[in-house]
Amino acid sequence: MRKTIGLAVAVALAVLTPTSAYAGNGTAAADGFGKVATLAVYGDSPYGISPTDTAQFDATPAFIDSINADPAVSRAVHVGDIHSGKQFCTESYDRSIAALWTRFADPLVYTPGDNEWADCHKAAEGGGLGVDYADGNPAANLALVRSVFFPRPGGTLGAKDHVTSQAREFDCAHPGDAAYVENVRWRQAKVVFVTLNIPGGSNNDQDPWFGQPLTTQQSDEVANRTGADLRWLAAAFAEARGEDAKAVVIIDQADMWDLDGKTPDHLAGYDPFVAAVAAATQDFGRPVLMFNGDSHVYRSDNPLAASDPLNSLHAPPGGTYDVANFHRVVVHGSTTPLEWLRLTVDPKASNPASSEAFGPFSWARVQP
Repeated sequence: MRKTIGLAVAVALAVLTPTSAYAGNGTAAADGFGKVATLAVYGDSPYGISPTDTAQFDATPAFIDSINADPAVSRAVHVGDIHSGKQFCTESYDRSIAALWTRFADPLVYTPGDNEWADCHKAAEGGGLGVDYADGNPAANLALVRSVFFPRPGGTLGAKDHVTSQAREFDCAHPGDAAYVENVRWRQAKVVFVTLNIPGGSNNDQDPWFGQPLTTQQSDEVANRTGADLRWLAAAFAEARGEDAKAVVIIDQADMWDLDGKTPDHLAGYDPFVAAVAAATQDFGRPVLMFNGDSHVYRSDNPLAASDPLNSLHAPPGGTYDVANFHRVVVHGSTTPLEWLRLTVDPKASNPASSEAFGPFSWARVQP
């Protein structure tokens, strides 16, 4: 793999002990830190099989109402991909989703997916055809996503609440990290939650924009975001240790263990994240739960367990990962009926790892 990947792995390991020189007050937003919490988690929605397919979009208001109707739910989370890879990247569509989400009665936290920015250059999404925002340029579409969905750093969508944004609290040695307004964290039920902008597919570095050779703009985007993500991840674990948190929840869009018909090399851009998550989780010594979308089909597993067949996809040279206190859930998406995951966090619980529970967490699939 390219030199940048090797360097990024080194950065991933180095940032596990973050600098104390941060802008901001150094604490994540708290919401009922010691109480049982229930969250609704979903993603890869609404999808369409063509630019004119609005079936799932039209079903979304009733879907949101089903979440609103659950009195226990105090927060919703969307893990990314607000349209399919067969729909166009337009400003009007992004704003229509933002308008839909005002229907949420609870705060909504959203982390971007590849379909709304990193893959906008692809012809199937309108890239280069004169129909997309900025003709599908991924960097411009990420800027659009930020302006539409993150106009106020630290503010949630849906019901108004406060979360800690990397735009407001960042490593002062890396002022460019202030651009990552979409990376947030908060506390609930003695757990630290953190979102990371990690797009599905290939971390935006194995699918050259518009089918052309890798450009400086693309390589800079990957390097800068990867570094910011790793520093934000390290800050979240530092927060968890400092607050004596019971667990950490990592939320991103990419399924970093999904080959999707490609070769393992296509996933190499995720190696720094896997290395950092594995090292931080082992150091933390308490449950770490990851939610992602991207591959669409519900899955509950531990790809960092030595016995897991997916472990080899990111195994360190000459070795393997063996992290027992990690668990991963792929949120089911892109299908009708729409589905959400009802996540319960009980700081007093200590569930053995299973298909529907782990540490202080338990969850159930909900099809309204």
